[in-house]
Parts: sequence; structure tokens; C-alpha cells
Amino acid sequence: MSYLSSSKVLKTLLSTALASAMLLSSGLTHAQQVLRVSAIPDEAPTELQRKFKPLGDYLEKKLGMKVEFTPVTDYAASVEGLINHKLDMVWFGGFTFIQAKVRSNNQVVPLVQRAEDEKFKSVFITTSRDIAKLDDLKGKTFTFGSESSTSGHLMPRSYLLAAKINPDTDMKRIAFSGAHDATVAAVSGGKVDAGALNISVWEKLVASGKVDTKVVHVFYTTPGYYDYNWSVRADMNPVLRKKLSDAFLALDANNPADKEILDLQRASKFIPTKAENYAAIEAAARNAGLLK
Repeated sequence: MSYLSSSKVLKTLLSTALASAMLLSSGLTHAQQVLRVSAIPDEAPTELQRKFKPLGDYLEKKLGMKVEFTPVTDYAASVEGLINHKLDMVWFGGFTFIQAKVRSNNQVVPLVQRAEDEKFKSVFITTSRDIAKLDDLKGKTFTFGSESSTSGHLMPRSYLLAAKINPDTDMKRIAFSGAHDATVAAVSGGKVDAGALNISVWEKLVASGKVDTKVVHVFYTTPGYYDYNWSVRADMNPVLRKKLSDAFLALDANNPADKEILDLQRASKFIPTKAENYAAIEAAARNAGLLK
């Protein structure tokens, strides 16, 4: 074979290899056409959809791909959906994130959180003037939110236990409303003497006039703890993962369009987060016997 023909063969082989690499790259780039997103159902499904719509539209532009929000029936479904590749990104509470992390053997990672989630709080509410402190809850009826809620169950229970109050034995009856707004409805409607919920939802309901603070009032606010985050699987395409993170971190309250998104998320801004931030939540869950 001549040098010229050898050169042609080499060029052909290189061209074929290059074409194959480009096809493979193209396949990786376009393998995922839709980002499937969900959130723990800590509020009514219609409210979750309303809050997510502008954020979803923003992410579509930033990612160059379709973003679909799919409500789930309960907290467990959000965990299983992400682990079983039916969802790509989920808005978890701190406890739900820990459940997903443990269930997946550390294959779920928190991406970003709101600045407010570094020192999140729960509030205890009542209509009774006889309840002014945690100790007054002994012998009373009480509702948490969802059993898997960080701010509606785990942390309120944790602070009750720290105050030497066991909800299961010291209270007359405990219930689970299923969501923060449902807790407010149960307390204001007289179904229970008191309840605990997410401070952010409480403040939103007060600001929108959906709760009468002359009737329902806060009698205890917990210390701060890490809570909500947007989580993804560890096997997400690293390019997509970075684009997602960058999109959240780029939201700027000084930009009117961004401010609308942030206001709906009740966030001043988004910041990076990591699994280590939720170690105290995991410890509280194990201490309360809620992590199996």
C-alpha cells in the first residue's frame, strides 16, 4: 500500500471516529428532553402548581428543555419518584431529603436551598387563651402536619421532647392534618386545641388575610434549623446539574421578573447547599424514632 493510500485510509478512519463521537455527544445532549419536577405536598396541589409555574417557565428558558411539574399524593411518593427515576428534581423538606438520602444509599443530593432555609422555624398555634407555653399542651388535643414533614412534625416533636413533653403520652390526642394550611384550618375550626406548622406558610396565610390572628395566635416559635431544598439524583448528567444550579443561583431580587419567582417561593435568594447541612435533622429523626 502506498503512503498516499495509507493516508486516505487514516483520514477515513479519523472521520468515521469523529462522526461517531459527535453522534454520541448529540445523543447524550438530547437524551433527556423533559425535566420532571415535583414537591412534597405540604400545601394544596393547586397552590403548589401556582407557586411553581413562573419558576418552571424560567427553568425552561435557562435549560433549553421542557420542564413538567407533577404533583404527588404524599411525601413518600416524592421520595420514591426521585429514587425510581420517575422524577428528576424534587422540593424536599429536610426530613424528606434525609429519608430519600437513606433510602437511596446516598444517591440523592441537595442542590440549592433558600437563604431562609439555613435558619427555618416552626410555629405552634392555638385559639385558646389557656395555652401560653409548651407545657400547657399536656392533656390537650394537638395536630401536626404530615408525618414526614420536617417543620410540621419532626422538629416540633423534637422540641416538645426536649421540653419533656411526649406527644404520644402527655397529650389527650394527636392527629396529622397532612399539610400546613390544613393544620391552621383544624386549629381555627376548633377540631384541635393547638397545632404546629411551617413559619413560612403561617406568615403567608396571615399576609393574605386567610387567617384571623385575633382568633388564632402563635404561642411558641422554635429555634432555627436547616429545612427545605431542591434535590436531584447523584447520577444526573453533570452538565444539566450545573445548569440547574446556576439557574437558581442567578435569580436576583433586584430583577422584577426574578423577584416574582422568588416571592412565590418565599425566598430572598437561593444558595448552594450540601448533605452535611442536614446532619442535625437526621439525628433528630433517629432520636425521635422516626427514621427506619
